[in-house]
Amino acid sequence: MEHFKKDFTVGDITFRVETGLIAKQAGGAVMVYVDGLTLLCCSTATRDPREGIDFFPLMCEYEERFYAAGKFPGGFIKREGRPSENAVLTARKVDRTIRPMFPDDFHNEVQVIVTAMSQDNVVVPDVYAITGASTALALSNIPWDNPIAAVRVGYVNGEFIINPTFEQLEESQMDLLVSGTRNRVNMIEDESQEVPVEIVAEGIRRGHEAVIHLIDQIEDFAKGRGRAKMDYEPVVELDDALKAKVERLAQPRIEQILPADTKEDLFALLDNLKKTVAEELIAEDEELDAGVIKRYVGKLVKQHARKLTMQGTRVDGRGYHEIRPITGMVDLLPRVHGSAVFTRGQTQVVSCVTLGSGGDRQRIDTVNFDETKRYTHHYNFPPYSVGEVRFMRGASRREIGHGALAEKAVEPVLPTEEVFPYTIRVVSEVTESNASSSMASTCGSSMALMAAGVPITKPVGGISIGLVTDGDEYRLLMDLCGFEDFNGDMDFKVTGTRDGVTAIQLDVKIEGLTVAMVAETLKLAYEGYCTVIDQMSEIIAEPREEISPYAPMLEMLQIDVDQIGLVIGPSGKHIKKICADTGAEVDIDEDGRVFVSGTDHDGVMRALNIIRAMTTDIEPGGEFNGKVVRIMPFGAFIELVPGRDGFLHISNVAERRIDRVEDVLDMNDIIPVRVEDVDDQGKISLIRTDIDYGERPERRSNGGERRGGGGGRDRGRNDRGGRDRGPRNDRGGRDRGPRNDRGRSDRGDRGGRSERGGSGSRGDDRG
Repeated sequence: MEHFKKDFTVGDITFRVETGLIAKQAGGAVMVYVDGLTLLCCSTATRDPREGIDFFPLMCEYEERFYAAGKFPGGFIKREGRPSENAVLTARKVDRTIRPMFPDDFHNEVQVIVTAMSQDNVVVPDVYAITGASTALALSNIPWDNPIAAVRVGYVNGEFIINPTFEQLEESQMDLLVSGTRNRVNMIEDESQEVPVEIVAEGIRRGHEAVIHLIDQIEDFAKGRGRAKMDYEPVVELDDALKAKVERLAQPRIEQILPADTKEDLFALLDNLKKTVAEELIAEDEELDAGVIKRYVGKLVKQHARKLTMQGTRVDGRGYHEIRPITGMVDLLPRVHGSAVFTRGQTQVVSCVTLGSGGDRQRIDTVNFDETKRYTHHYNFPPYSVGEVRFMRGASRREIGHGALAEKAVEPVLPTEEVFPYTIRVVSEVTESNASSSMASTCGSSMALMAAGVPITKPVGGISIGLVTDGDEYRLLMDLCGFEDFNGDMDFKVTGTRDGVTAIQLDVKIEGLTVAMVAETLKLAYEGYCTVIDQMSEIIAEPREEISPYAPMLEMLQIDVDQIGLVIGPSGKHIKKICADTGAEVDIDEDGRVFVSGTDHDGVMRALNIIRAMTTDIEPGGEFNGKVVRIMPFGAFIELVPGRDGFLHISNVAERRIDRVEDVLDMNDIIPVRVEDVDDQGKISLIRTDIDYGERPERRSNGGERRGGGGGRDRGRNDRGGRDRGPRNDRGGRDRGPRNDRGRSDRGDRGGRSERGGSGSRGDDRG
């Protein structure tokens, strides 16, 4: 294959695609270069079909490499491990876009791998991964005659932007991914800030225009290049004679089964039908394959169900736009911070809210960014929810994708961190499923958040719209059931508030939808999810004013960035002491936000007041419960807050005149004090508030001579920036007071080891 490269354009962006240089043994391979982003996109197929299956065995992978951004993987093992959530979601986007474009009777295994080999923090890679994968398939020997492309549409200040950067998305009201063929839209992913349906529809229209332009360039790039398409044997399971026998036995019975009232009735009857027809035919010819017969009966059932739907009868007897009955409740679980049950027909979800502090935020360590998430939604789909038995091996790609969709749906209505500083996690357990469990999770999480007292701005609802087509005619089906999802042509999920759309996810099994069909579906979905919101409001209409008594109390304080070190202290000394003394947890962000949390209200408030005092200028008149941390012959140093000391002169220690401070105070005593004076160097003079000094003339006043000063470890500096350690003696050394009988300076009682882990004495007099 010759080395060839071409510049592609989309919107205002030009990027380069190359082939014939890298990965020449793959079925098809291209390199995509967009600024600092480089993707290697490869597609390969097996030579022979996979036997005994009735699905298309496609595998799509998106591989993140940390070297791409000049980073080491985190953790002990310096090798990439399991894919990140972002990689899983990107791989799903590639899969959902290209899967419908393969021939229905092609059962060879196909693998598409996109590797991010160079990455920056500017270009969003997923749309280029989809377009690159399509180009690699167009060049490959795999049957692929209808290329697709993808673009992202942003909406900033009333203007649409094609393929916005990460920075532009921060300002955008809409993060809309549109993929499709020349004639149809076949995949949509959207996260919007309650954008009106009309604007979303216009964004999809403009996105599809850009998709068509990219497809022109892909076809021009692949024309006359690449490998010859492979010949394959279409999968033929039954000959015409056997088909006629199966239809004769099965068709009358199918007509008696459909429509059916419940999922259990329907699937039990269909399973019995398949088994009976297979047994009857095998009794005539033992060489027949029961599995092949059952699969063909399933196809007959699908054909009949679609015919009924086109004629106006859905498989469960509902009208086209009829939503299944909705019920629900809140506070199912007594000790969780918030819980709700949402049931729509035979789909049921239990959503649970947990509130935490800033330290509970999820750390996201990706190739692009290292960041934290304040809100997380996790979705679990256990096998019992559909009456099955299977191994549980952690979250599947589907579970990750559905959780991300419900997370995007609710995130726009969450309160700001200034209003509600908690970290929020919602877990949705699917306890029953008959389709649309992701939309039930969206509704359940919205209700659970309100039950937990999270002040969301509006409730969020969700609905899924299905499609059945027959030539030029089609039917849109509100609120898909499982059978319709399996046998229909699309699953178009839309979430939002009454003011606009918050999230979309479209999957199709056909080429896609026209732009007009998309607009019609969006309008119907808006009407549907508003109806759902009305019914949710009958269960819980607005957030509760108080959070659960089992939730931690959380307060937030903003401090200057240069004060972070003061609060933390050397080796975390100060912050550890605050936590130990109050029982609260303290987390500090790099931007100076301090989160104080705990189950003890008094402890949280004490910790908050300590930090507030540490980071606020101490002024005369301020009162503290201080701790004796150092005793000197002429007074005592009192710790007002961690890192901030004041000096209590010996004349202010007691109501009477005393000769020794130790006669009244011991190390670690807690005494109430008031700031009497703060001098120009930040040294703090204290008096006690629990004694009556009266009119004693010997009591030190603010204006009297200081005998050593004190206070403000971090503020007692001289005008040259060093610590003012007192006058020098006549030999040039520090005047440390009289020597004791062992020749050492008499520094007073050191008090042994303090509870702070160091010496009771803090070294030389800092006055």
